[in-house]
Amino acid sequence: MSAAHLSRLEEITDLSMILQGESNDFTEWLAKDENIRTLTDLLSEAAGLNFSAEKIQSKAENFSVIITASEAETDRKVIIMTDFDSTDDSGLGKLITSAAINNADLIIWIVRQADDEHRAAIEWLNSRKFGNTEFLLCKIKLFRIGNSEPAVKFEVISRSKTKKYDATDNVEKLRFEYWNAFQAYAFDGGNNPKFAASYRRWQTSSNYGVVFGTGKPGFSIIIAKTKDDIEAGLNIADDKKSFEYLLSRKNDIEAECGFNFEWLELTGRKGSRISTKKSPAKLDDKSSWPDQFEWIMTSILKIREVFGKYIREAENGK
Repeated sequence: MSAAHLSRLEEITDLSMILQGESNDFTEWLAKDENIRTLTDLLSEAAGLNFSAEKIQSKAENFSVIITASEAETDRKVIIMTDFDSTDDSGLGKLITSAAINNADLIIWIVRQADDEHRAAIEWLNSRKFGNTEFLLCKIKLFRIGNSEPAVKFEVISRSKTKKYDATDNVEKLRFEYWNAFQAYAFDGGNNPKFAASYRRWQTSSNYGVVFGTGKPGFSIIIAKTKDDIEAGLNIADDKKSFEYLLSRKNDIEAECGFNFEWLELTGRKGSRISTKKSPAKLDDKSSWPDQFEWIMTSILKIREVFGKYIREAENGK
């Protein structure tokens, strides 16, 4: 058997070659609903959050787009501003104005290049603690393998350091330690090679929810850690038809996953959720953490594999 041919992953440093032009600029790409879902899925994974876009609020010149979104578990209002250029004072002003007009709780600024002074400005805004408002500065990157289609990735380059955990809050501190220990167990310990090969590390925080991709825009896996249990679920951003099909295959899905799921259509909201719990799974019982980590990794892989199969069936039947 001949050795496999391995290609090299290369970063596309000149983004204008891909994202500018009459048919391929970033604003036109974002004008399509499926691409907005891709954007929010990638951002969710990069930032360790869970939100879905609601609409493009406005489109301005210089490749600037503003998107409103909401965070699934908390209903925090999110503003995402894409600015296909280097940061400047005008863009920062527009960001703050949009946040104020929309009364946003989480403000994400996606740029091609971040200047030091504007990165410092985002850090200063976070340090002022305007209630629970948080600012994230993200850089857009493109990669390709050989002559493949370009793939997009977002890198969080500035966020609130105070959001990691409050040292006076034991639950916040424990949850930060928990996710640190999980990443060491999952990626350093060799305990589940399939999981380690499928996912990558993220910036540890004290968030109770962590988002994992499925490879399918609009579908993400959420792991939520409370004091007493763990919830693993599939979040469907805006696709009621797929939810209905999955529900029709409920018995098959639960048998293949080995879980009983709670099926939440979330009437009146765009999204839907399908989840299961491990209980008890005490946050303060560190001796049980390895067992909890095993459950998390196994659950993520089962949900991705089994639901992925039925999601493809749903698409083929549309």
